[in-house]
Amino acid sequence: MIKHIALALTLALAPLSSFAAQFEEGKHYTQIAETASVQPKLTEFLSLYCHNCYNMEKQYLGEIKASLDKRVSFDNKHVDFMNNAIGTEVMRSLAVIQELNAGHKMTLAMFAAIQGDEGAHDHDHGAHEKPKINNRDDIKKVFGDNGFDISQYDAIADSKAVDAKIDLWRVQQRDFQIQSVPAFVVNDKYAVNMSSIRTLGELIELINYLALERK
Repeated sequence: MIKHIALALTLALAPLSSFAAQFEEGKHYTQIAETASVQPKLTEFLSLYCHNCYNMEKQYLGEIKASLDKRVSFDNKHVDFMNNAIGTEVMRSLAVIQELNAGHKMTLAMFAAIQGDEGAHDHDHGAHEKPKINNRDDIKKVFGDNGFDISQYDAIADSKAVDAKIDLWRVQQRDFQIQSVPAFVVNDKYAVNMSSIRTLGELIELINYLALERK
């Protein structure tokens, strides 16, 4: 089950220089692995069914990515909380977006197709509206409606590269103990404790700190 977090209610821009906080392990972040990635990176774990993930994509993620130290790369990965056929197809859609370098536009389009333009579809609270994405053909229509040639969609979605992504996402979801989304993991070693974060500026400062100073 996707759990809601308080972050979306409190994130606000603040100057990074205003933070003199000492980040504490166990409070602001948790070590989840023994070794770090070779290169500094930030990974967002999300679900296209998650209302808070939709808000993160629309309102905050652009600022987070723009404010990362230039040495820190970014990627995102879809969790498999549903563990069923349509859940896997939706995971594949994010992998296809990445293979096509379709980025923010198509990610927002998939969020909107699943949740509605205002993100009204709430998977946690058992919303009774009929899902708008029921199979791969529905997903392909979203891509087509957004200007992509869908003739190659099946080949990309069923490719070894996409299969490898899906396998990795599932392994890391388990190994990193991802139980709620959106979740941020830094250097494959530290998980941000989202409930401890007060502002967007503090989140960005913590991510850069973990990526570059806490390896």
